[in-house]
Amino acid sequence: MSQAETVSAAVLVIGDEILSGRTQDTNTAHIARFLGALGIDLCEARVVPDDQGEIVAALNALRARYTYVFTTGGIGPTHDDITADAIAAAFGVGIDYHPEALALLAARYKPGEFNDMRKRMARIPDGASLIANSVSTAPGFQLGNVFVMAGVPMIMRAMLEELAPRLKRGALVHSATVEARIPEGRIAAALARIQREHKTVSVGSYPFYREDGTGAQFVVRGRDAAEVEAAAAAIEMAIKSEGIGPIRVPGPG
Repeated sequence: MSQAETVSAAVLVIGDEILSGRTQDTNTAHIARFLGALGIDLCEARVVPDDQGEIVAALNALRARYTYVFTTGGIGPTHDDITADAIAAAFGVGIDYHPEALALLAARYKPGEFNDMRKRMARIPDGASLIANSVSTAPGFQLGNVFVMAGVPMIMRAMLEELAPRLKRGALVHSATVEARIPEGRIAAALARIQREHKTVSVGSYPFYREDGTGAQFVVRGRDAAEVEAAAAAIEMAIKSEGIGPIRVPGPG
């Protein structure tokens, strides 16, 4: 892979419980950090209800646009877990009980407990490969450039670790964060100039409101480490010109 090539991704969060506010989505933030460490750009995240038409439409739009799509939610044993059927419909393939998935699940339950509803978790679209689940056994799956994972955060994270070796890596993104007790508007013109002069990086401004006062963090991100550092140094100079001491914040931006 050339250094200039980017690997992109989208997240499709599936579930009425997310849209109703009953359940908070923490998976997207975890996926973003996980992919960032692999040099994969998370470019979009969508949330859709438990409706096959909505899932199919969103999935087809995303998988055509990005290198990878990661879905979370809707692969459990209940009637409203319709993600597997929706994925099959989106790809125009059939769906049936996967022998390996059936065997894994059957071994997990006591005799008589592996009922028809639990068997639903072994229904996998034709041509898909399984994603192992070290937490609760029921697998996720990959079909094309789409990775289908559970919505429960602990299970989703285990699946994400399992599928990591399948992913192409991109060039890592470097970041630098400069913090100052200054209103962001006070150096807005300088930030715009710095962005124009350093076109290969992105410059973000994020105000904060704390008990001990207000200010802003200025985050520079890009794949050229030297350019990131040059832009961050320029921001520090702009803050100093206002008579305020900037602080370089360690860690990822």
